[in-house]
Amino acid sequence: MPHTRRRLAQAFIAFGASLFALHAAHADQLDDIRKKGELVVGVLGTDEPNSFIDAKTREIVGYEVDLARAIAAKLGVKLQVKQLAVAARIPELQQGHVDLLAASLTHNKEREAVIDFSLTTFVTGQRVLVKADSGIQNLAALAGRKVVTIKGGTQEPNIRKAVPGVDVVTFDTGPQAFQALQQGKGVAFVNDEVSLLDQHAKLGAAKAQYRILDQNISVEPLAIGLKKGEKRLKEQVDGALRELEKSGEADKLFVKWYGPDTRLKFPRRTFKIDSDQVDS
Repeated sequence: MPHTRRRLAQAFIAFGASLFALHAAHADQLDDIRKKGELVVGVLGTDEPNSFIDAKTREIVGYEVDLARAIAAKLGVKLQVKQLAVAARIPELQQGHVDLLAASLTHNKEREAVIDFSLTTFVTGQRVLVKADSGIQNLAALAGRKVVTIKGGTQEPNIRKAVPGVDVVTFDTGPQAFQALQQGKGVAFVNDEVSLLDQHAKLGAAKAQYRILDQNISVEPLAIGLKKGEKRLKEQVDGALRELEKSGEADKLFVKWYGPDTRLKFPRRTFKIDSDQVDS
């Protein structure tokens, strides 16, 4: 009898282990998000109008926050945004501290090795802001000069590629780097075109003291970042984005944050959220 009971106990243990393994095989990040009822999305909070702190409400708002909210709604969960530094974006995602990144993240081949991306949510370029009296008229004039930009983004490698011999100093955020330019710690500030236009416009009358060089140093397709291999979650994220495009809501969001009545005054949207673009 003891022998029989022992064999039965072993059989139940084996059966339980099989069930656990079967559940583990099917459970993934999408299941976890729905179980906890919350989608945690990493944002910058310093990159207007993608994500920034509203001066009145003190809440983080913006174009990418609205995209994240639409994704959370499709999943049937509430949205929580978590502010991140540029350099911390991918580590925070990989370590599971956030579920997605909606943080002005360029989709490039180098990053594809470590994370996955949604459909392209925005297409921009990177440009250079200089003081109007600096005498700098083009990118070539930056050779051997000190420029400032953001730590951990694609701005630094792109300006080094565009201007061999340039001296780059990095800061944690765009506002810090722009302040460094104003303080004379560099002759130029490199950032995404949208951010430069916004920061330039914020200067008001003082914006005449600065100018943006005509040349782009890169074209940047932005996208939502996901953990590698989470196929079901990516399907839901892309599905939510496609629904925004199909319904016309994507264009409304663009007009809301970038359109003619905003400080940036973009006349129209030149892209659609329906493809997966990669910066080489």
